[in-house]
Amino acid sequence: MTGSPSSDADRARADDGGLRPATRDPHPPGAFPPGSEVAADLARVDWTTTPLGPVGDWPQSLTTALRILLGSRFSMWMCWGPELTFFCNDAYRHDTLGMKYPWALGRPSREVWSEIWGDIGPRIGTVLREGRSTWDEALLLILERSGYPEETYHTFSYSPLAADDGRVAGMICVVSEDTDRVVAERRMATLRDLATAIGPSVDAAGVAESAAGVLARNERDVPFTLAYLLDGDVARLAAAEGIAAGHPLAPDELDPADPAWDFVRTSLAGQRTVLVGDADHRWAGLPAGPWDAPPRQLAVLPLPCPSSGGSAGFFVVGLNRYRPVDAGYAGFLELAAGQVAARMESVRAFEEERRRADALAELDRAKTAFFTNVSHEFRTPLTLLLGPAEDALADEEWPLPPVQRSRLELVARNGQRLLRLVNSLLDFSRLAGGTAVARPEPTDLPALTVELARTFAPAIRRAGLTLTLDCPPMPGPAQVDPQMWATILLNLLSNALKFTFEGGVTVSLRALTDATPGGPATASATDSATSDGAMLEPPAIELAVTD
Repeated sequence: MTGSPSSDADRARADDGGLRPATRDPHPPGAFPPGSEVAADLARVDWTTTPLGPVGDWPQSLTTALRILLGSRFSMWMCWGPELTFFCNDAYRHDTLGMKYPWALGRPSREVWSEIWGDIGPRIGTVLREGRSTWDEALLLILERSGYPEETYHTFSYSPLAADDGRVAGMICVVSEDTDRVVAERRMATLRDLATAIGPSVDAAGVAESAAGVLARNERDVPFTLAYLLDGDVARLAAAEGIAAGHPLAPDELDPADPAWDFVRTSLAGQRTVLVGDADHRWAGLPAGPWDAPPRQLAVLPLPCPSSGGSAGFFVVGLNRYRPVDAGYAGFLELAAGQVAARMESVRAFEEERRRADALAELDRAKTAFFTNVSHEFRTPLTLLLGPAEDALADEEWPLPPVQRSRLELVARNGQRLLRLVNSLLDFSRLAGGTAVARPEPTDLPALTVELARTFAPAIRRAGLTLTLDCPPMPGPAQVDPQMWATILLNLLSNALKFTFEGGVTVSLRALTDATPGGPATASATDSATSDGAMLEPPAIELAVTD
């Protein structure tokens, strides 16, 4: 690790944690105030081996600055002298220094923070040369404090420290680490954008593509993204961001059963996130994203499909080599995958509903075609039946007896009405097809209504019911389609007859109060039906006819 002991003297000091009892004046008055663990460790450093020399020879300005540093509970560090010898307090030790403690105490700051000296060295130089403070907010620094290079963010200020003669002899830093906040905000923004981006998608491929695009914008956490959708036993590449399609890790198709993709099979079988290590050696040429080296680890994120009990697909994402895959990182990835999986499930349900609607529409088209064909088939025999009946009624050479003529006229009228019903069925098929058109004409509506209602008189009498017609004359002809009026009224009468077991059926027709010739009117068919001894609510259906 950068900043580790290298020289023989360093190794000798490292044997006891970098500390050795001072040879002279180890505890001068006021040098290291009591109550601080770091102060106790500083007192054990052999300062005679450093440019600062014995503690007893230190200037008052250094001692005073050190007491301020050690007495503060805010995270601080300082450097002093020609080699910028390093000091820190207890808060800085716990918050920032990590594994470098206690090795870092008394060492040149350039060695302690060698991995970031390119970032902080010029800032410290400005403080020492110009005697003015610096300020940085949430500055990215890759620290090696935990055994690996780590992405961290810090807000800090460097301020000059004056020696007894007034010249700038050192620097003090007050620092607050923002790593958790910056990383959390970045990930929350990704999850928010993900929910917005995948919402409008209407198919699984669109969801995968939108999700991969959002993840690609957070390339620090996700240097590259691959989205695969399952098609039977084969996974097909739906989106690739940050990595070229066709890369050894990004084939257009892959078989999870292939031993080369065992990590995919494990993830899908267990419906869990699987981490793949040593990725930068296993697949050559992996993209690094914004970092200076490719990811060491990949994550396979399954996309569960609860309705099928399996998975819709999976994501393969590169992981930030400078952040630990802790609970926060894993939770972020699983939340992202969960959002995508939920949207894909919604899309799948939508597609199922659309297929169902298409099937119903096809069934409706088939029904319309059936009605059309049946109507044509019915019209032929009706025409053949009505022809002889009409010839018999029109035969003057061999006239029918009055009784037989009356019966045959009834047959002809009913046959004509049946033909009209067949035509209405044909009109229904035209209506379903969007081609039906009403053909209103001036009509004596009371007379037509009475004529139509009387065709049901024999059937009503045979049922032991009474038929009452209440259709007074109207001010003038009404603009109606006679065939459509007949279809509607006959349907009302048929229902009334079907559900009336005793009493009678009444057909009434009334012009509206402000009716004028050709204006609106209403007709209703009511009954006093009872069923199983219980009174039924008399049905009344009003039909408004307007010109």
